[in-house]
Amino acid sequence: MTFADLGLSEKLLDAVEAAGYTEPTAIQAEAIPPVLMMKDIIGIAQTGTGKTASFVLPMIDIMAAGRRRALMPRSLILAPTRELAAQVAENFEKYGKNHDLKLALLIGGVQMGDQVKALNEGVDVLIATPGRLMDLFERGKILLNGCELLVIDEADRMLDMGFIPDIEFICSKLPDARQTLLFSATMPPPIQKLAKKFLTDPKRIEVSRAASTNKDITAFKVMTKARGKADTLRWLLAHDLVETAIVFANRKTTVRDLNKSLQRDGFRSGEIHGDMDQSSRLQELDRFKKGEVNILVASDVAARGLDVKGVSHVFNYDTPWHPDDYVHRIGRTGRAGAKGRAFTFVTPEDAEAIDNVEKLTGNPIKVFGQEDVRVELRDSSQDKAEKTDEPRDEKPARKSRRKSEERDDSAQDASPKDKPRRDRSRIERDGSDEQPERKAARRDDQRDETVPAGEWNGPRPTFLDVSALG
Repeated sequence: MTFADLGLSEKLLDAVEAAGYTEPTAIQAEAIPPVLMMKDIIGIAQTGTGKTASFVLPMIDIMAAGRRRALMPRSLILAPTRELAAQVAENFEKYGKNHDLKLALLIGGVQMGDQVKALNEGVDVLIATPGRLMDLFERGKILLNGCELLVIDEADRMLDMGFIPDIEFICSKLPDARQTLLFSATMPPPIQKLAKKFLTDPKRIEVSRAASTNKDITAFKVMTKARGKADTLRWLLAHDLVETAIVFANRKTTVRDLNKSLQRDGFRSGEIHGDMDQSSRLQELDRFKKGEVNILVASDVAARGLDVKGVSHVFNYDTPWHPDDYVHRIGRTGRAGAKGRAFTFVTPEDAEAIDNVEKLTGNPIKVFGQEDVRVELRDSSQDKAEKTDEPRDEKPARKSRRKSEERDDSAQDASPKDKPRRDRSRIERDGSDEQPERKAARRDDQRDETVPAGEWNGPRPTFLDVSALG
């Protein structure tokens, strides 16, 4: 199936082709035709499946006919975060370049003046976060009785952020004769109740099981101690072929401290969290998209709606408090058919949280170091080559007192067989302390020419010797 089979206009098809897309995703193929037929829709799809384009594309053709009026937007899209709202606006600009449509973006953290001016001139598509929309509505700067089409995007995230009362109020001010599209990755009872109240005979489209994770993502959980997480993250960033990564933490203070720590160690990292103003957040996202930084440390403000091509890894530095957030965090990688890897650090205190994640997704998460991982010992020639060829700027940073304490703690937690890396390297090079069985296993391991997908063939990390959760 192609986009031409979905009933879109020639102008829109030209814009889609110019963007480099030829075949619709499952959610796009099923949602676009009924949206063009003016039906209400409930769309359930995991993040990264092309959900945004499934309503942006038909909306462009629907809004192509009609005229705009001052203060009365013809259509409204509600998004939970500024980043997601900006992402939707980018999609409209990209696909609507051949149409004479005017859009406005109402988000917090920026001046109201330009937003009010755009509303006064009239807009076809209004993209807003609930808070800023409610603010302007209460000031009398916007009228909602001319809205023909409403989209509620990431409805379950709206629920998590406490926006459902605002959405109910906004819906009550819209005309009854309208088309409503509701999209969500999960359908908890409050969202089902909202849909039943404000949608009329909706068509339900579910292209993947609710709360399922992307098949293109290889996910692991890493058993660690709280004070060993920083060293574990640095090891993985240095050894797992990380191209572009997002590191999620539960607290804004953790985001700031971790970013500073990574920068001190020579990593090209940036940060984004809720305490930053909108211009700073957009600037940091732009640096990440341009490749000026390749590691973005983020709070859950970036877990949804952040669409950056080529994110190879996601690290849950903290196990998410809400299991739904796990799906959306790791959904930042493995997008549009690309492969991705996700690591979740699990401390003994996170046992209940990770259990809830596995119950929600219906799949156990593999333990890194026990499943799908093979560690090969290196020979002395590799070690010598690395010492000779290693660039000066890639040498380990000088240990601070805090790092030394963390490593001392992690060493105490490890099993008695653990030894400092220098001792392990010496033993591996000369092999004198190895049993014959280990030597044979090593020779057999080195004869393998290929490594199956998802397996590890680098140096053995010491944190793999930390015992599993008790």
